[in-house]
Amino acid sequence: MTKAFFLDRDGVINEEVDYLSDPGRAVILPGVAAALRRLHEAGFLAIVVTNQSGVARGMYGESDVQAVHERIQELLAREGAAVDRFYYCPHHPKYGSPCSCRKPEPGMILTACREFDIDPAHSAMVGDRLSDIAAGRAAGCLACYLVKTGYGMEVLRNEDVSGIEVAEDLSDAVERFLALDGEAH
Repeated sequence: MTKAFFLDRDGVINEEVDYLSDPGRAVILPGVAAALRRLHEAGFLAIVVTNQSGVARGMYGESDVQAVHERIQELLAREGAAVDRFYYCPHHPKYGSPCSCRKPEPGMILTACREFDIDPAHSAMVGDRLSDIAAGRAAGCLACYLVKTGYGMEVLRNEDVSGIEVAEDLSDAVERFLALDGEAH
């Protein structure tokens, strides 16, 4: 089976911009391209799982989400890095019906696991919100990391994060997990 890093998008890969729908506003966070290259070299896929409720709210369309993803890939490619697949949830329970893909539900992760034959027990989830951590845990990821980038610092100040692994950023999470994964073999 394959192993992967499941990554929230905004605040983990790119700078947090509320309801990012303009590809021109996408900015990759420092160190992300190197972290993606590192995890690929170690044999992991990089799978983005992102809630995009702006679609359900009527703020932008799914084509805008796709355009942002294409721009992120372009920016990463300039640094020799890439995301293997983007999954997104366009739903929000207040603007439609509940779904199984919106984090904290594990639907996007479980779909990726089926499509790529990923073993979540040898994979990690990295996010900047507790809903990211909950989704990774529900999917059975070996480790879940809350990063201090994006909304991470706000979560650390305002939420109970006991029992949650905290990493400085994606690079720190990748290095920690690769050390943990190496110990498991």
